[in-house]
Amino acid sequence: MPVERGLPQAGFNELIHHPSRLAVMAFLSGCIEADFALVRDRCELSDSALSKIARTLEEVGYVVVRKGRVSRRARTWLSLTADGGDALAAHLDTLRAIATAARSAAHDADTG
Repeated sequence: MPVERGLPQAGFNELIHHPSRLAVMAFLSGCIEADFALVRDRCELSDSALSKIARTLEEVGYVVVRKGRVSRRARTWLSLTADGGDALAAHLDTLRAIATAARSAAHDADTG
């Protein structure tokens, strides 16, 4: 996939590209479901930042937020949807293609 005039590829996703959202989606891609506190700690986010990210990703259908109780304590779990997994994969594929094209262009410039 060549990069055209430096513009992002079709699979580039501005919503996912934000570092914190990318970290959350990447972490969730390795889980069936993860406790809010675990995601918060592993992605090094505050409660409020993760809440906002989860709400944003839930609104576009990339994440499911499930609330429940364990004993008397309220808990929240996050999971990546199939659409979220597909969007993440397309975004990562696009980033790889951009990097490959950049390396190729740099190599061509060095040898040409």
